[in-house]
Amino acid sequence: MTVPGAAWLRRWALEVASSFWLRPSAMVVAAVVLAELLVRHENSISLPGWMEAWIYAGGISGARGVLAAVAGAMIGVAGTTFSITVAALSLASDQMGPRLLGNFTRDPGNQYALGALLATFAFSLVTLRAVREVGEEVFVPQLAVSVALLLAGICVGVVIWFIHHVASSINMDNVVALVREDLTRALRALPRRADGDELAQRPQPHADAGGGKLRLKESGYLRLLDDEALADWAEKRNARLRLLIRPGDFVFPGRLVGEVQPPELQEEAEKALSDAASVGRSRIVNQDLEFAVNQMVEIAARALPPGVNDSFTAIAVLDQFGAVLCEMEERLLPDGVTWRGEVPRLWRSASDYAGIVDAMFHMIRQSGAMQPPVMIRLMEVLGAVAEVERDAGRLEVLRHHLELAHGAACAATEDPSAQAAYAERREAALRAIAGEEGKRKGGG
Repeated sequence: MTVPGAAWLRRWALEVASSFWLRPSAMVVAAVVLAELLVRHENSISLPGWMEAWIYAGGISGARGVLAAVAGAMIGVAGTTFSITVAALSLASDQMGPRLLGNFTRDPGNQYALGALLATFAFSLVTLRAVREVGEEVFVPQLAVSVALLLAGICVGVVIWFIHHVASSINMDNVVALVREDLTRALRALPRRADGDELAQRPQPHADAGGGKLRLKESGYLRLLDDEALADWAEKRNARLRLLIRPGDFVFPGRLVGEVQPPELQEEAEKALSDAASVGRSRIVNQDLEFAVNQMVEIAARALPPGVNDSFTAIAVLDQFGAVLCEMEERLLPDGVTWRGEVPRLWRSASDYAGIVDAMFHMIRQSGAMQPPVMIRLMEVLGAVAEVERDAGRLEVLRHHLELAHGAACAATEDPSAQAAYAERREAALRAIAGEEGKRKGGG
């Protein structure tokens, strides 16, 4: 069942989840509330004797000085630290690509580090406001001042950790591994091959001619599509939907994006599609596996031009691609068809194994054909994946890319030693492919 405004809600939830301000804002609010509670209940909170020895016992001028120093230091450290961080990330983005800066803003560790500094600043300000002297009445929230000192000490450790974390986060191997983890999480949401055998055997439906034309008014990348909601809508109205777009595609306003049968449901189907689709300014990995692949390919492609010639970065990307393909062996990729009983209610294009492998290796092969270490590793990775993969169609895809890589590599060099290395890796990979095909035919 679709909910009016569901697309807007999904888009808003995605933007909030990936924003940099949510956790720090929540921590600042929590710090303000904590400071108010400690000030209000200063005289009603009893502490163990050993803890009272650590409570601030100074006067009003000392409390004001301590709180002002803590607040000033925290906001200064926060501004300086994150300014340096942004500069470092800007330099790193020249090598890895600007789209990877989003990984920094989504990193919970960075958000908690900023939140700790700002929360301590807010806590100190609220506590400082409560320190007062009216005539002979003096009020010093000693417990809150003590907590401010404790938070300041914690922030010292946070800053040390944060500098280490940022230095690690712009390390090339770590960046590639983090993007690969995004792709792996999306893969693990797919059904295992054993769970989808029955669905995999169903015939592909054929589109009916003369359906009602569907268009969307929004423009941007299709980030999420609620297939189940659309299939439920179609089942309720005994309709069939065929979409020409999939998550990751750019939606042009007013362009044909699908058809519905019967045609008289066109307006209602467009409303259901608008509610089920989330369109935004950028792509996300959740239903768009090729987006994470493209991010990793961009890292490798930026490392391969002659002016850079960083073969090791490209090799690191190839290794991660091999790990992803090995994990994909047990996963059933969606075919884009959503069934209700024996009736296909929705079908659309979807990323298949060949398309994902094409996205992984085409650009790297084209950019790295003149670099023997890269091409050797590419063929080694294909052979390693072939030792794990059991599906005949997927093995044929691997064989196709192996031959493409071998041909491109041999055409790019006349070095006999490189030619021999290419031939050796090709033969090893072909043996792995033939071995898996033989096991399958033999029932093993």
